[in-house]
Amino acid sequence: MNGPDPAAVEATFSSVANRYDLANHWLSGGIDFYWRNRLVNLAKERNPRDILDLATGSGDVLFALRKGLGEQVKLTGLDFCEPMLEQARQKRAIRGLEKNINQFMHGDCLALPFEDESFDLITIAFGLRNLADRAKGLGEILRVLRPGGRLIILEFTQPYLWFRPFYYLYLKGILPWVARCLTGDRDAYLYLGTSIAGFPNRGGLCKEIEQAGFSAVSARALTFSIVALHEGRKEV
Repeated sequence: MNGPDPAAVEATFSSVANRYDLANHWLSGGIDFYWRNRLVNLAKERNPRDILDLATGSGDVLFALRKGLGEQVKLTGLDFCEPMLEQARQKRAIRGLEKNINQFMHGDCLALPFEDESFDLITIAFGLRNLADRAKGLGEILRVLRPGGRLIILEFTQPYLWFRPFYYLYLKGILPWVARCLTGDRDAYLYLGTSIAGFPNRGGLCKEIEQAGFSAVSARALTFSIVALHEGRKEV
């Protein structure tokens, strides 16, 4: 369950930080809004009080959670890429949400700077794939969740077999060149395709989550199984 080199991942995201949102929306055809809304709807069903969003990046998941769950929920975002966090803080200021989102913290998902049993819900969207050690990251998530708390993962997965040839043609043949026009950085999006191709399918990731100590693990495929929502619960 070893992943990419953290320094290389940080450099990759730092290089595209100021155009990251634009690239995401264009390259996904706007479907990323739908994926985040599905995450928010699932989170809302769990009625959390304290939410931690890991690999929060430019903050879009936290902004969506704030809109969907209301101001009574405490929200914290954490990421290890400071240029991405600066984008999140700028967006928070523009939207006047300084008091509504607790903080955007710089930190490491493999050594979370929180006490045991601090959160009701932890979310991570398109970030688990980038961890250097997924087992260690999942263990840290389990540690800081309260008993009965939930983990929700929104992540790329392996598409349905019939769709796979079209998807990988776009992902490896077309997307990097479009991304170069949008961000000036083709290599960052070549990494995207490579990391997705090497990532477990829904069943494989469910097994990893279970091995980390979570129960009631489930996965929901979205958009021809391009992405999936995984959920796990910490035992009471």
